[in-house]
Amino acid sequence: MAERAGWAAIAARRSDGLERRFLASGASVAVIDARDTLAEGLAAARVLADAVQANGAALLLLIGRREASAVAAAFEAGATHYLAAPFAEGEFAQALRFAARHAERLAGGHRAAAGRARLVASEAMTWRWSPDRPATLAISPALAQVGGLPDATDAVTRGHARQLLGRAGMRAALNAVGRLRDEGGIAPFAHNAQDGRRIAHHLTLEDGVVVGHVEPLDGLPAGSDAAPRDPLTGLDDGHGARRWIEARLAAGQGPILLVIGLSRFDMVNAAFGRGVGDAIIRSVARRIERLAGAGNGRRRLVARLAGAEFAVGLPAPTSLYEAELLAGEVLASVGRPFVAGEHVVTLNARVGIASSEAGGGGDAAELLRRASLALADARDNEAARVRIYTKGEQSRQAENRQLELDLRLALDEDRIELLWQPQVSVATGRIVGVEALARWRHPLLGELGAEALFAAAERSDYLIELSNHVQRKAIGIAAGWTGELAALRVAVNVTAADIAEPGFAGRILALARESGLRARLTVEVTENGLMEDLAAAADLLAELRSGGLRVAIDDFGTGYSSLAYLKALPLDTIKIDRRLAQDIAGSPRDRIVVRSVIDMGRSLGLSVIAEGVETEEQLTLLAQAGCNIYQGFLCAPPVDVRTLEGLVRG
Repeated sequence: MAERAGWAAIAARRSDGLERRFLASGASVAVIDARDTLAEGLAAARVLADAVQANGAALLLLIGRREASAVAAAFEAGATHYLAAPFAEGEFAQALRFAARHAERLAGGHRAAAGRARLVASEAMTWRWSPDRPATLAISPALAQVGGLPDATDAVTRGHARQLLGRAGMRAALNAVGRLRDEGGIAPFAHNAQDGRRIAHHLTLEDGVVVGHVEPLDGLPAGSDAAPRDPLTGLDDGHGARRWIEARLAAGQGPILLVIGLSRFDMVNAAFGRGVGDAIIRSVARRIERLAGAGNGRRRLVARLAGAEFAVGLPAPTSLYEAELLAGEVLASVGRPFVAGEHVVTLNARVGIASSEAGGGGDAAELLRRASLALADARDNEAARVRIYTKGEQSRQAENRQLELDLRLALDEDRIELLWQPQVSVATGRIVGVEALARWRHPLLGELGAEALFAAAERSDYLIELSNHVQRKAIGIAAGWTGELAALRVAVNVTAADIAEPGFAGRILALARESGLRARLTVEVTENGLMEDLAAAADLLAELRSGGLRVAIDDFGTGYSSLAYLKALPLDTIKIDRRLAQDIAGSPRDRIVVRSVIDMGRSLGLSVIAEGVETEEQLTLLAQAGCNIYQGFLCAPPVDVRTLEGLVRG
């Protein structure tokens, strides 16, 4: 299913070496199928959680049925997304797109994600074989280095291919190529390397060329008892770090952990090349090692976790003050220029610190998670380059994650409420419409308004689902109104994600038609929701208008292209942003700007609604300027249906 959706998929049937295999793959999305084996799936998610978080990736967990306990357990284990069975193939493809978009956002946007993809490609161990040149095999520099072959991206001889694959590997490769040509998709095979390691090759076809993605299944040669080391720096790797932490915890000597992350290191590789990037990573490792080596005869941990992240472990007895001093020394050392060949490169870094005493105990994975959360907070904070996860304190990242989990459960259990803010005719003083606004009564945080609610939804990729939920609920409730309420226009908000969603216009029009609300329904789109693709937005709004709905721009005056919107978009209404509307009671210059906006709207035949009206003075000046409708606390805040009925009668 993933392949048919356009993804290159690497399957892992066992959990052995799962974290190492994920990191080696360079994948931005991990999918765990836990539909029939929830316990094993959750265990695998816990293994992958740190690597997923440290590398800005996404973890999609497939669960058997939509149960609150299963969803909560999925997120607690480290999943960033979930999909509950039964689901159609299209739903799975959409879930993959959501997960990929989440990873892209963590990477810093499309360009940064593309830079990371180039970095992954440059470090990948791959080979290419073309039937047009059957005697040669093109190999990547990374594979040449590992296999002890000539560093030739062009081609190597058949003898070198045998050196890479061995006799058994050559036979397995030929069989896999035959399967690939007959069946398509991905054809894997495995063999033993000369040093005893088990090696897997995942074959795909690209324009008739066979491409092999090479994956070591074993971190060490067979029979070796040595601790795994990071091949680039010689430091401990993530597995070695976990073993070191677990040994200290087992001995009752809870350590303090520092996780050091280099900032925007993908830009170094993109600008100077992989060779320079590798040299700098090795230099960073040496600087950290000199500062954080053995202290007072007690072995400290110095490890490279993944990519441009390192860990330093300080055994007990150690204070957080000592850890913070060391973090400052590391930042100062890393901040000094690096010389790699002809290039001089300057780096920045951030540090997250966690103590085994700070979060109620736990294992190595939990300590790494807390230190990673602290690092994520440090990256979010421009001023503080070191962040300490202290006892009783909730990381901002952890708070956000818990809020996203709570939102998922609130959507499943229909605990998102709707309030209605009246829209009042300036000329008659009568309530002529309402705007539907979402509210969430969080059990701990209290009432959360639409802004906080939709921000949490966007972080967790539930934005479309939340928007769809609110639209359906608002239309369904308003369609059942009788008496004076049945005459009110109803406005529902549309997000940028809605506009980009295929089939959105048809869905909202079908809802309006089936409910009988089409003649009274207005869709409100914020300026930010229109900035991505103005032409596509114009086509969508035209389709909504031709279907009988009215269209309004919300928060008009906050963006940079307001005049372009007035010229290009099929509109019925502009809603002046509350800050701009309130300026009408400000200086003469402020009044001129607001009046000009109202004049433009009326000259184009548009209705003008002013938001955030709070005083009689503001209303009088807006009326004099020609504003048609207002909403705000001067009439009422957002209210429930019973209160709305009383206001309409009044």
